[in-house]
Amino acid sequence: MNYAEALAYIHSISWKGSVLGLGRTQELLQKLGNPEKRLRFIHIAGTNGKGSTAAMLASVLQSAGYRVGLYTSPFINRFNERMQIDQQCIPDDELAQLTAEVRPIADGMADHPTEFELITAIAMVYFARHACDIVVLEVGMGGALDSTNVIDVPEVAVITAMGLDHVRELGPTMADIASAKAGIIKPGGDVVSYGGNPEADAVFERVTEECGAKLHRPDFSAIVPGAFGLDGQVFSYGAWKDLCIPLAGSYQMQNAAVVLTAIDVLREKGWRISDMAVRDGLAGTHWPARFEVLSHDPVFIVDGGHNPHGIRATADSLKRLFPDRPIVFLVGVMADKDVESILGLVAPLAKCFLTVRPDNPRAMAAEELAQRIGKLGVPAEPCASVAEGVRRALALARLDGVACALGSLYMSGDVRNCFIQ
Repeated sequence: MNYAEALAYIHSISWKGSVLGLGRTQELLQKLGNPEKRLRFIHIAGTNGKGSTAAMLASVLQSAGYRVGLYTSPFINRFNERMQIDQQCIPDDELAQLTAEVRPIADGMADHPTEFELITAIAMVYFARHACDIVVLEVGMGGALDSTNVIDVPEVAVITAMGLDHVRELGPTMADIASAKAGIIKPGGDVVSYGGNPEADAVFERVTEECGAKLHRPDFSAIVPGAFGLDGQVFSYGAWKDLCIPLAGSYQMQNAAVVLTAIDVLREKGWRISDMAVRDGLAGTHWPARFEVLSHDPVFIVDGGHNPHGIRATADSLKRLFPDRPIVFLVGVMADKDVESILGLVAPLAKCFLTVRPDNPRAMAAEELAQRIGKLGVPAEPCASVAEGVRRALALARLDGVACALGSLYMSGDVRNCFIQ
């Protein structure tokens, strides 16, 4: 099996009528020798900020001298981004080799694993064979029934900022969604929660008490912002002075505070993480498509925000950076999104909108999206492709303007390709 054949097989998997549950993943991993039992984890769930938080934690632990696995989704430009060791993506040939090993076992199961379950199993084998000291493991969706939740008690479970998303799969209320996320809380474990959502916080408090787990929260009032610009920001947090992160989103200071709280928990458990490792790790974090600056002249930013909570955070960053400059928005969304509620948050900042259809079968047509945005009272123009939309946005932003692509991580890779090729 070569790399292309491996990807074709992975992407060909479907539910085939199966029901939700961890049984398939557990069976597959058991047949593979339970590689997850040889690993230690930081398990991360939440609505927004999971990837950024995971990337910062992985970078700090690597700076501390550990071999660090990182498992995230979705990918931005290449599938291999989903499983990394020390910030290096899995090589094509090794992904092909592992997929070839796992395939006959998966195909022999009466209840075939789903695509995400298959990828999770491949990643566990990969991390175990390379003897990772710790794996930063991002939940795919929810928590309780997510295939990553087959692990034992992690070194620390992290729950990032909460918002309403995936309501069809997880439930219509914040309590429903929080209950799903709380599934990663395990008896006797440590939990770091972003907090700030009373309904979700009540669920996390109840579950940690029931499980005999310990709940830790960052103190966002201890954040003191410093220099802030397109190339990153400086902030202090309690005893930590003048920390640097190369992530421009204003919300990243809160994510970093969550990371620092998790680092305190790890230190209490004996993980050797020096102050310098923390500083160097935060400063060395790279996480694409999260308020990422792709061009300075004109300014072009890509952000994967796709729900009200995420878009609101993007809007706050744009207002802070460009208080008096109209913004050209390049947008594409999935067909099930509440366009008016989401894009209404940035409409007051807009010079105009350019709409595209992301490369996903669930995506909304550019023409329909433009019509719906037009009802918000802002000009909207459909474009035939992401590349055309980028060219048009750059042209409109030439005269002291700013362009920002947002609305779907599925189109972020195509946007980035227009700048990095």
